[in-house]
Amino acid sequence: MVQMIIGNKGKGKTKQLLDRANTSIKTANGNIVYIDKSSKHMLELNNKIRLIDASSFGLRNSDEFIGFILGIISQDHDLEQMYLDSFLKVAHLEGKDITATIQELDKIGKIFDLTFILSVSLDRHEIPETIADKIHIEC
Repeated sequence: MVQMIIGNKGKGKTKQLLDRANTSIKTANGNIVYIDKSSKHMLELNNKIRLIDASSFGLRNSDEFIGFILGIISQDHDLEQMYLDSFLKVAHLEGKDITATIQELDKIGKIFDLTFILSVSLDRHEIPETIADKIHIEC
């Protein structure tokens, strides 16, 4: 399953994402991973949440990003939730259509019983109709 927190830059998406991750770890039955473009938020996350700085892995496009996600899943059979901050930047989708990548994450989530929560720097009118049902919070 994919849930998106959307809104322009500076609207509070990261705070929403951090709060949700920190709240979720209290009742999670499995592991939680938080992927970001840097390790800047390390001290704001509960120490039981694994923070991954995606910039350290040299991802160049959205296909490599999906491979990166599958690699993380393959190493953690107890993974329950993945939080993706700065999704457009981390997945190399800035200025591009996000539909196929969102649909691929949704498919992966169903296969591995995993929820993806994404921070997406777009307004509602910029979200394609085919994935508008994935919007969970508007900031």
